Amino acid sequence: MDFELKILGSSSATPSFERHHTAQILTVGNQINLIDCGEGTQMQLMRYKVKHQRICNIFISHLHGDHYFGLVGLLSTMHLQQRTAPINLYGPKGLADILSLQFKYGGTQLPYPINFVEVDTTVCRKIFEDKFMTVHSLPMQHRVPCCGYLFKEKEKPRHLLKGKLPEFLTPPQLVRLKWGEDIRNEQGDILVRNEVVTTHPKRSRSYAYCSDTKYKEDILPYIQGVDLLYHEATFLSDMAHRAEHTFHSTAAQAASLAQKAQVKRLLIGHFSARYKELSPLLEEAQAIFPNTNLATEGKTVSVLE
Repeated sequence: MDFELKILGSSSATPSFERHHTAQILTVGNQINLIDCGEGTQMQLMRYKVKHQRICNIFISHLHGDHYFGLVGLLSTMHLQQRTAPINLYGPKGLADILSLQFKYGGTQLPYPINFVEVDTTVCRKIFEDKFMTVHSLPMQHRVPCCGYLFKEKEKPRHLLKGKLPEFLTPPQLVRLKWGEDIRNEQGDILVRNEVVTTHPKRSRSYAYCSDTKYKEDILPYIQGVDLLYHEATFLSDMAHRAEHTFHSTAAQAASLAQKAQVKRLLIGHFSARYKELSPLLEEAQAIFPNTNLATEGKTVSVLE
C-alpha cells in the first residue's frame, strides 16, 4: 500500500522564487489527503497531476493566509466540476465561519457536503480514524491557534503461511490467526499455534507534520521515532531572534527536534522569501541531523514498509 508525501508548496508568508505557499498531498493507499491549502494550490495540483476530485480529507493547520487562502477556490472548483462526494475538513475554530461567509456572498450552494471538524489546537487528540490509519492533532506554538498533524498507519495483519495451514480451519479462524491469536478447541487447548503458521506483519508507517511553530520540545513524546517528520525552518540561525519574535523556527532548531525525537527522516520547509538559495538552510540542518532534505515543490517521498 502506498504511503507517499508530495510537496506542493514550500514558501512562507509570501510566494517567491518559484516557491508557492504551503500545501502537501499525503497518499495512503487509495486515499488522498491535502495538508494545508495556500494560495496557488489548485495550480500545483494540476502541475503535478493530482486529481483534486479524489481528495477526501483536508487538514488546515491555522488561519494565516499562506496556509488556507487557496481553500475557497479549490472547494469552488470542485463545485463547478459537479462533485457530489462528501469531503472531510479539519481545522481550527473560525474556518467554518470564513467559508460560510465566502459562499454566502458569492451565492454559492455546494452540491456536496462538507463535514467540518473543529480541531482543538492545544492538545494532542485523535481526530480521524478509518480502517487504514489514524490522525492526531499536534499542538504548535504560533501567533494564532495552530496545530500540526500526526498520520499513523494502523497495525497490519500477520501473513499466513499457506503451506503450513491445516485444512480444517474456517474463514473466521483464519482471520483470528491474521490478528495474532492461537486457535483453541472448546477445552482451551491450542490446536494451531499462531507463530507456527504466520509471519510478522509489514511495518506500520507514520508521518508528522509540524506547521508554523516556535521550537517546542514538549511535542517530542508524540513524534518519537516517526518515519518522516516535516518541520518548518523559516530562518537560518543568524535570524534566531526574528524566529523567536514571529513564533517560527530555524533550520538548526528543526534538526535538533528531529535528532531528539530519533525520527528516521526530516523534511524542512516554509522558507522565508529572503532566501533565494536554500542550500545554507539544508547545510545548517544536516550538520545536526544528516538525514535531512528540503521540502521543495514537486518533491515526492515514499515511506517504505
